[in-house]
Amino acid sequence: MPGATKPPWGAWFRRMSLRSRLILIGVTGVAVALALGGLLLVIVLRLVLIKSVDDGARQTARNVSALIDAGQLSNPIPTSGNQYVQVLDSHSSITAASIGADRLVSLLTPRELARARAGHVITVGGDRMGLSGELNAVAVQAGSGEDARTVVVAAPIRDVRQSVETVRDALLIMYPLLLGGLAVLAWRVVGWTLRPVEALRAGAEEISASHSGRLPVPEGDDEVHRLAVTLNRMLDRLESARVRQRVFVADAAHELRSPIASLRTQLEVADHLNEPAPTGDLRAEVERLGRLVNDLLLLARADEGDPTLRRREPVELTSLFAEAVAGCAGAGVAVVPPGGDPVWVAGDPVALRRALDNLLSNACRHATSRVAVDVRQIGQRVLVSVVDDGPGIPAADRERVFDRFTRLDDARARDGGGTGLGLAIVRELARLHGGTASLADAGPGLRVTLNLPALPATEVPDLQPEQGDAGGARLGHSPAPAALPPAGSDAHAAGA
Repeated sequence: MPGATKPPWGAWFRRMSLRSRLILIGVTGVAVALALGGLLLVIVLRLVLIKSVDDGARQTARNVSALIDAGQLSNPIPTSGNQYVQVLDSHSSITAASIGADRLVSLLTPRELARARAGHVITVGGDRMGLSGELNAVAVQAGSGEDARTVVVAAPIRDVRQSVETVRDALLIMYPLLLGGLAVLAWRVVGWTLRPVEALRAGAEEISASHSGRLPVPEGDDEVHRLAVTLNRMLDRLESARVRQRVFVADAAHELRSPIASLRTQLEVADHLNEPAPTGDLRAEVERLGRLVNDLLLLARADEGDPTLRRREPVELTSLFAEAVAGCAGAGVAVVPPGGDPVWVAGDPVALRRALDNLLSNACRHATSRVAVDVRQIGQRVLVSVVDDGPGIPAADRERVFDRFTRLDDARARDGGGTGLGLAIVRELARLHGGTASLADAGPGLRVTLNLPALPATEVPDLQPEQGDAGGARLGHSPAPAALPPAGSDAHAAGA
């Protein structure tokens, strides 16, 4: 088809199943290894056999040379096997020979004889001896002076070639059979190995939004077993998140229904009585509804990892707390602001101010007479503590109150406007800043502690107040904008 692009050469490979690809790769590797191994075997076998023939010929030549030196050489020369021996004088005339060797014509030409005397192995055609195939000939010097002689020994290498060809033919026959057998065995072994993976796939196919099953975990302690365990843990986390999300939506709907129902009831009563609506009561319900919506939106942004909540800049907590304390002037309890040197952290000043406002409003609402704030740096961490002298929280409930929409019974009675999101927001904002939030007994009262990473000393800004700053503006943070209004609704541990 004109203009059609051909698929890449590897597309067919990617379309194959994992099992087929593994078998193809494995069998190809084994085939190449067997081919190289067989070739190397044939080459080494040929070299070893030829060397054995040559060594045998040299040994025979040395034995004949020893007989010549001892004057005990017989004619014909006795030999073992199928070797051929000729003894030549200084004029290259044959003086003695073995049975079957030519007694008139030298096996080697003068040029070949010179090379043989130099230690080389000479390969000659068998037709010189009336034989088929080739012979390897060696020469050894015997005697000295005018009695110097040369012993030439030749041995056929036909048997060597036949042996090598026999091994080669056997390999050629066994190669495809062995390769086919290995492919069949590998196919079954890989299929058996991948069976747990197929079981995982089938189990995952059955899991849906309405059916939260678990994947089968194979026996053993291999990679597939660990993968199944890890996937099941992931499914547990997803299931837990789904349950939390469902509960969160249900609780949010319930909390939103209450102020909406109150607004509707007041409007219906005013309409029924033909009287103006009670704007004060309506405004209070609208404010409560607005605070709830803002809290829900903030938690949703935290769950989604909103980058605006992860903004990092130097923030000075002592002055930030002082501003938050100033906003609690009408709380009816004494609030002791933090003192001491400035303490710096890296974070989003708006989010940190929101967390501090939640902590202070919570403490002021449940304190009996006094709230104390402390900010200090210990090593590379910053500890922020808010202590009230209220009734406190039992140790068994101190972790549970960080869950969303969690309110204890006494808090529900004392704090009718709470939604149970205050401490949940504090913990989420602390987590986004790399810190933690915890509760402890203050004896009497409750201590809420934020543990945040301190700003490195090299990043602490050296800021000076501007001239004419009559208001004594605090440095090192930004004021909280209206986008995240202080949540004064329900940040206390007992009413979070």
